[in-house]
Order: sequence, then structure tokens, then C-alpha cells
Amino acid sequence: MPLIETKDLKKIYPVGETATIALAGVTFSIEENEFVAIMGKSGSGKSTLLHILGFLDRHSEGEYLFDKKTFDVYTEEEVAHVRNKKMGFVFQSFNLLARTTVLDNVKLPLLYSDIEESRWEKLALDAIEKVGLSHRINHESSELSGGERQRVAIARAIINNPNIIFADEPTGNLDTKSGEQIMEIFEALHKEGHTIVLITHEDDIASYAERIITMKDGKIWSDNNIKKHQK
Repeated sequence: MPLIETKDLKKIYPVGETATIALAGVTFSIEENEFVAIMGKSGSGKSTLLHILGFLDRHSEGEYLFDKKTFDVYTEEEVAHVRNKKMGFVFQSFNLLARTTVLDNVKLPLLYSDIEESRWEKLALDAIEKVGLSHRINHESSELSGGERQRVAIARAIINNPNIIFADEPTGNLDTKSGEQIMEIFEALHKEGHTIVLITHEDDIASYAERIITMKDGKIWSDNNIKKHQK
């Protein structure tokens, strides 16, 4: 069974007497351990889709199943648990606490988990090591470069060892070299078994994925398996 499955998914935003259709009937599935890039121009619906897949927003019509269970039957408590334990999120703007150390930024998701506090530091240090920032653990995020901040965000996203990582334009604020370093981390995480869903508008970033879904006007325009990125 797929980890993610959508059936005629729609998202409609009412605006006065009219309505804006962000998703116009999206049907697809994602298997465990896939690396999928979702592309499209601004307004194509790609970020709206990611927010629904990540339980950050609700669809208007259609059906969304995560881990074989339809979203509509999840309780609010179950939604919070799934987001915290089974999903990791990486955003273009990093979303770090500025006057907080790398170590404490990475620990944040554990505040809402059922993991014993005695294990928090070890889990955070392991996640930070995976992104190559062990030498920066006591620095505040405001002291880091953009690429380093995004690595902290990735460490925070993986601290609970999620099934799936959602990344929304994770290289959008970075220079080319930093962007490549971030994508190499995602490649390594994928090889470890994580499912990755990446939003991007850049062809070279999408080429790191194994599958590219292109959206246009709230619909899937194409869905192609591709060869792995060649360095």
C-alpha cells in the first residue's frame, strides 16, 4: 500500500461571492522510500498540495490517505502525533529561533513528543552530526550562514526519525554551492530509507529526485520517473 494516496483532491478558497481553485482534482500516490519532486510555476498548486499532504491544511473535496488511513477520520490529537512523529518539515525560510543555539533549535520537536527528556541531547547531537554541524552546536542560529541554517532545519526535521520529509523550496534562499550541499543531505537521508517530497521550481534541484510531478493550474500536468542525478 502507498504511504500517501490522493483521489480527486480539491482545495477551494472562497473569496466573497467567487472562489479560487488551488487544487482542481489531484490523484496520485507515493510509495515508501520514494524521492519525489513536485514542480510548477507560482500559483500551480504545488505548495497547497504539500500543506495538505503534511496535515498543515485540509482539502475541500476528494480523499487523502496517509499510511492507509483517510485524513478525515484522524482526530486532532492523532493529526498532531503524526506531524510530530511521522513527518519532518523543511521550509525555505528555515523557521529557526534566532537567539537560540543550534542544539536547542534541533531539540524543539521533542518538547511535543513522548520521548524521555534524558534522551533529548543524544538524539539532537546525532541529528546535528548527520548534517555536518557538530562544530556549531553552541552557536546561535543568527550567527550561521544560510546554508548552515538550512542544515539545522533538516536536523530538526529528522530528530524524530520521521517516515517522510516534506521540503518546500529548501534551496530557494541559498547560493548554488550551499544548495548542492543541502541536496546531498537529502540524497543521504533517502538512502537511509526516508521518503522525501520536495517542492521546487528549479530543474537542477528536481533532478536529485527519482520522480518528478509537474503541476499546472491546480492539476498534475506530468508524472515521470527519472534517472538519478549524476554529479
